[in-house]
Amino acid sequence: MIFRARQFEFSFPRPALVMGIVNVTPDSFSDGGRFFQKEAAVAHAWELIGEGAEILDVGGESSRPGAEPVSESEELRRVLPVVAALAGRVPVPLSIDTVKPAVARAALAAGASIVNDIAAHRADPAMWRIAAEAGAGYVCTHLHGTPTTMQVQPVSGDVVATVTDFFTDRLRRLADAGVAAEWVVLDPGIGFGKTAGQNLQLLAGLRGFTKFQRPLLLGVSRKSFIGKTVGAGLEQRLPGSLACECWAVAHGAQIIRTHAVAETRQAIRMTEALQACNS
Repeated sequence: MIFRARQFEFSFPRPALVMGIVNVTPDSFSDGGRFFQKEAAVAHAWELIGEGAEILDVGGESSRPGAEPVSESEELRRVLPVVAALAGRVPVPLSIDTVKPAVARAALAAGASIVNDIAAHRADPAMWRIAAEAGAGYVCTHLHGTPTTMQVQPVSGDVVATVTDFFTDRLRRLADAGVAAEWVVLDPGIGFGKTAGQNLQLLAGLRGFTKFQRPLLLGVSRKSFIGKTVGAGLEQRLPGSLACECWAVAHGAQIIRTHAVAETRQAIRMTEALQACNS
């Protein structure tokens, strides 16, 4: 299985990729405001690479539950200087975390290689055509509702079946829009319009998504379902995050999106070492 993102190519099976998060926002739930200025964001990106990040995910709009959207111009103001400062200098692909086609187009023009799109449930194919034209990697994420509303009315019914049907439909639509299968990564959208119990069900059913023969990305870092499950505050959720990430790698995930790159990389490498001994 191959994942291509412009000039970058990853061939699986291989050790799971760690995607480091660079939030250029004042209000992200975990580190909002810490890296809001360009210089701080760029320095943080280099730190994450030093810790072992193999992809950097740059975002200028929070997707936390209840987050209000920002304007296109403001999002561009936040992310473009960071992408431009990193592109061609860092040895890893840059991902732009956005739901806005214009932001994706500008970031790809500035040197990004991947579009991380939590609004893949859209009907408008504009974002997909932009990815297709650029030959960019595309992260297809399941989101129920919007960040503003997603936890008010979460998914109903069998969440694993719902996400499975979503991936089936979106892979067809992406192909129709010109996005090659080798450019696509699937993300079940942990925390995006799901209850704590449904997030656990998705993790338990992760192996079923491997039938699509596309890399699976998991983003659980410090999310609230961990706190609800084990009674941990935001700053105490690293152990729970690592447990979910190791489980995910053991059950078919190939990319882990995280705030804690060094800790995550060590934990999943140990998981992989144990798997190798058991194979």
